[in-house]
Amino acid sequence: MNLSKRIKAMQQSPIRKLVPIAENAKKQGKKVYHLNIGQPDIVTPAEFFDAVKSFDEKVLKYSFSQGIPELIEALIQYYKRYDIEYESDEILITNGGSEALLFSLIAVADHGDEVLIPEPFYTNYNGFSSAVGVNVVPITTKATEGFHLPNKEAIEDLISPRTRAILLSNPGNPTGVVYSPEEIQMLADIANEYNLFIIADEVYREFVYDNLTYTSFGNVKEIQDRVIIVDSISKRFSACGARIGSIASKNKELIKQILKLCQGRLCVPTLEQIGAVELYSVSDDYFKSVLEEYQKRRNIVYNSLKEMPGVICEKPTGAFYVIAKLPVVDAEHFTIWLLEEFNVDNETIMLAPAEGFYATPGLGKDEVRIAYILNENVLRKAMSILKDALEKYPNKK
Repeated sequence: MNLSKRIKAMQQSPIRKLVPIAENAKKQGKKVYHLNIGQPDIVTPAEFFDAVKSFDEKVLKYSFSQGIPELIEALIQYYKRYDIEYESDEILITNGGSEALLFSLIAVADHGDEVLIPEPFYTNYNGFSSAVGVNVVPITTKATEGFHLPNKEAIEDLISPRTRAILLSNPGNPTGVVYSPEEIQMLADIANEYNLFIIADEVYREFVYDNLTYTSFGNVKEIQDRVIIVDSISKRFSACGARIGSIASKNKELIKQILKLCQGRLCVPTLEQIGAVELYSVSDDYFKSVLEEYQKRRNIVYNSLKEMPGVICEKPTGAFYVIAKLPVVDAEHFTIWLLEEFNVDNETIMLAPAEGFYATPGLGKDEVRIAYILNENVLRKAMSILKDALEKYPNKK
């Protein structure tokens, strides 16, 4: 029997495909420090669990396809803190940010259409695009330039009659870049001039370091009818397992059409929505302490990498990832070697090979993404293991 070309063409997650190797290493008694996935160790606010425990209905019913009104209202109030105004018919609750991305792509692009995406990018951008027959056209960015965007003319050269949208994360996953107000305005101008949507993945909005200015596409008034904001509680509140995301847009017709997809999958889990409502009542002190913690972790990882011979990276200014170019021929082979053949006192690390974060063939082969989501002491130990491993790895450049 034949499987579809669509499913065969879909990219396997470069973040998760090496998990069986890591699990096998653990079975052999190794301690593995996971720097490969954005699963924070920050404690989820108690408000979430308290709300779920307080649920006392006798029947766990379907909720509304667009999301429960209380959660939509909580998001409306949340966005007001950023001077972004939404109405209740301009927000949809989704099964995580992933479903929000998938539904947005389905809504704005047909089979064979194109989406511009700065690379390196979150791997699901490519996976979801290929699954629905949309072609990714990469906007290549460079570590030496802090992964900031090229000039307007370079981006315009990539636009074709099949281009439908620009998709990007800000702050960036996997790069940690925070785009400047000028870059945001440049993309807004391009979207206006070429009649494109902007799908803005802003799930790391709170994680901006070094007192940088953060600009949301929701603040660019002249393009509100073409901006789709993808959001999630996963990283913001360290609630990855709850799978609560959202789509927000001033384009009411777009929201009306995406609602049909939401109706098709019936609803988002009721209990998780109830818990998420209370997360949006968490005090600003929570975000302040979390931001300070991540900035300390960023500094530990970045400073350690800069001291390792042959390693090239730029300081990330947002999210909790860094892309590092290693003095190795093949970063995936190095990652597997770390798990299968290397240890320090029976401890090793797991990285995310970066080649899968690129659409351009050949790029990222000697790069890794490191997620600094573990506590300071563990990160110092992990960086020490990486330094030792690079010194002993046989297939260096």
